Amino acid sequence: MNLPALTLPADVPVLTVLIDSTRSDDGRNGVVLDRWADLQRALVLDGVEEAPQDDIDAVTSALDRATWVHGPHGRILVAAGGQVLLDSILPEPVTTGEAVVSDRPHALALGYAADAAALYLVVESDRAGAHLTLHEASAAVGSKTLEDRDVDGDHDVLTKVRPSRELPRDRVNNRAEDSWERNAETVAAEVDQVMARDKPDLVLLTGDVRSTAYVEQALGTHAREALVDVPGGARAEGVNSRAFAAAVDEVITDFRMRRRQQVLDRFQQESGRDGAAVSGLDDVVAVLRRGQVSELVLDAGAFSTPHLRLSEHQLWIGDGPLQLGASQEDLSDLGVAEPRRVRADLALSRAVLDQSAGITLAEELDVPDGVAAVLRWDDAGTPAESAYTLSGDSGRAQPAAQEAAQEEPPSL
Repeated sequence: MNLPALTLPADVPVLTVLIDSTRSDDGRNGVVLDRWADLQRALVLDGVEEAPQDDIDAVTSALDRATWVHGPHGRILVAAGGQVLLDSILPEPVTTGEAVVSDRPHALALGYAADAAALYLVVESDRAGAHLTLHEASAAVGSKTLEDRDVDGDHDVLTKVRPSRELPRDRVNNRAEDSWERNAETVAAEVDQVMARDKPDLVLLTGDVRSTAYVEQALGTHAREALVDVPGGARAEGVNSRAFAAAVDEVITDFRMRRRQQVLDRFQQESGRDGAAVSGLDDVVAVLRRGQVSELVLDAGAFSTPHLRLSEHQLWIGDGPLQLGASQEDLSDLGVAEPRRVRADLALSRAVLDQSAGITLAEELDVPDGVAAVLRWDDAGTPAESAYTLSGDSGRAQPAAQEAAQEEPPSL
């Protein structure tokens, strides 16, 4: 899934922090600051001589503000130029916290943030209009609600009447039904505008049963595709807000699981037919060198399980997005004069960001080294169980594949 888009200051180090932000049983936030102090003592410097103190101070200030999220949870922060540029809540605490200073954000940590993220629009409808709120599921306190406004139609005959001599029931009731429908069309038009502008992942519709039916009927195609009916909410006061919030959380969690599973299903499908997917660190490095990766797929244990821990492997990199290899000789083959040896997770991070690939985290991914990739394309040069494993630079396999394709079959 797509990593968070960040606008970084030019030519400054970037601090990425992955931390368990669960408060102590008494609700105090001091335990989180203690964890942060431990991470500072173990700060990883990737090609940087020292960590900028203003970035450390900015993260400290952000962590000093409690999230007020109940129960266990984690947090991702990215700081540069003395400002926190990303502050995301993770629904589960991280098993291994870390702080890394590099010239780019730590993309594997951003993968956690992408997995937790969901942009959703709540539409609380009644017969006069609706209340719209746009939320970012993983945003830290202070930026969660991105939009909050009322939308009202201009049709005000909202109530049906009992029959009487003075008021023809059918006429008034028909006007009421027409008002509900026209007001719902106004709401639907606003929802469609939000869909076009902000592209939320989900539209959660709740409220008066008759009005929600009209709103759903009037929505455009994209909004209907993202629509989920969530009972229990209302525009008026007096609803059970906790029960409705729990229902929304359940919908968001289900969406996150489905989004993750779609990538894993694609990986399994492509792997099963020996297609656009590879697994294992060596093969993933090979396809990253060729710019083939659409989605890096990681076992969450690749951060913490000893035999999977990517940080315990080393790779070689240059300055370019395709300059990546398992040995110094690999980089020499690419013409890199001064290659650098770095942790595998940081090397993969750099390549994923530079190639605009996504990252998907899996709870249990039964592949070598806990790392795999779904590819943008595959050819004869793509590593596979039944094909040759790519070696050398990214320029050698492509001509070889083209020459093989041009060869005529032998005569019988």
